[in-house]
Order: sequence, then structure tokens, then C-alpha cells
Amino acid sequence: MLGEEIGKKLRGGDIIAFEGGLGCGKTTITRGISKGLGLGDEVYSPTFALVNEYRGGQLSLIHFDMYRILSPEDLETTGFFDYMSDDSVLAIEWSENIADELPEGVIKISFERTGDETRKITISGDERF
Repeated sequence: MLGEEIGKKLRGGDIIAFEGGLGCGKTTITRGISKGLGLGDEVYSPTFALVNEYRGGQLSLIHFDMYRILSPEDLETTGFFDYMSDDSVLAIEWSENIADELPEGVIKISFERTGDETRKITISGDERF
């Protein structure tokens, strides 16, 4: 599974910025990332909570949904910047909404729907990807 392979390559402080529309697979790939980090696959969409935390491994996974975040002030209320640490990986759905606030060096994973059940996934980042 692609997400699991990505998870195995991640390091503390990594930020994953997902780009893609509704239902394209962002939460599904996050499940695999969590499994690759050794946290299991019990991952749920943070649509209503805005942020879900998965802890218990060497690294924690902090999973954000920025769909309703429309300003830097909105972003501040999520505690986003407080979660950045060397013992966590941040996974951000709807990262397009906060693109100007993301630090350099994020790992971008873009989803393009190519059919009802198929996607083109593009990953860009450092030499690991």
C-alpha cells in the first residue's frame, strides 16, 4: 500500500500537504501512513473535529482538515503551529486553504481523479520521495 510505504519514510517534523477534491483518497492514504508509522490503521476523517491525534509510536501523527479554514486567524484557532515538533508528523487535508502559511520543505501529495475508482497520485518532496 502506497500510504504505508510513505509512512515508513517519514521523520519527525515532516509536514504532508494533501491536495485534491472531496472523496479522492486523502483519509485513506493517511490510514496507510499511520500504519507505516506503527500507529495502526484506525484513522478517521478530521472533518468535524478539525484535528485528530494518533499517538503511541515513536512518532505521533497529527491529522488536520483545513476545509473550513479561510484565514490566518482561523488557522491560529486550530493550534496548528503548536503541533509542529520533532516527534510528530503533520498530515493536512485541504492544504490549498493554508498554502501561504506552510513552511518550506513540505511533502506534497496531489490526487487527481482519473475514474470512479482510480486516481493519479503525485508526490513531491526531498530525496526520499
